[in-house]
Amino acid sequence: MVDKSERPVALITGGGRGMGEAIARELAASGYRLALMSPSASCEKLAAELGGVAVRGVAEKAEDIQAIFDMTMNTYGRIDGVVNHTGHPPKGDLLDILDENWTLGSDMMVLSLVRMARLVTPVMLKQGKGAIVNITTFAAFEPSLIFPVSCTYRAAAGAFTKLYSDRYAADNIRMNCLLPGYVDSLNHKPETADKIPMKRIGSVTEIAKTAAFLLSDGAGYITGQNIRVDGGITRHV
Repeated sequence: MVDKSERPVALITGGGRGMGEAIARELAASGYRLALMSPSASCEKLAAELGGVAVRGVAEKAEDIQAIFDMTMNTYGRIDGVVNHTGHPPKGDLLDILDENWTLGSDMMVLSLVRMARLVTPVMLKQGKGAIVNITTFAAFEPSLIFPVSCTYRAAAGAFTKLYSDRYAADNIRMNCLLPGYVDSLNHKPETADKIPMKRIGSVTEIAKTAAFLLSDGAGYITGQNIRVDGGITRHV
């Protein structure tokens, strides 16, 4: 039996509800100790249930990223896996979106990854390994006018992920993006399933199991990738 103090540690942003909650539960079942962040008390309740720690915050604020990092290190002294999961950025007609909403999207979906990486990379270098998963969207490959801010910056997140993996792969630190399709963390119109080859909405459990795999040693030769979990809806080859 693995000593509790030797169990791996996962830090999850957006870890209170929906996909974040499902990932937290999957990782806890796999033996991870958890540090969770979300905007509401949901992360605190979930952490209490799963034996982890939590702090309220949002990914777009540097001070909140710093707070969850500090709590994780002060509690556990190590970080083995990170799941960067953000909220939903503003929507609108392409040229009607205000500058401040584009800036919010950048802070939320790109700078949050950079800021987290700056903090956790030295820890993972010292440990000799680590893995990071960035939750983005299938529309990063095939942009949609319905989600202009999200599509733009999720694509940028994929580029940063590739650059990071180029820089740190030789140090045994991996970073990948997980691109969910239509998932039951949101309420979708019944006809949405008709355009998905699998003819159904995905489940948060399916996303969670993929995230857990990408953090695991089983994915030890996977880095810098955009992994689509979308029921086949994207046509990009």
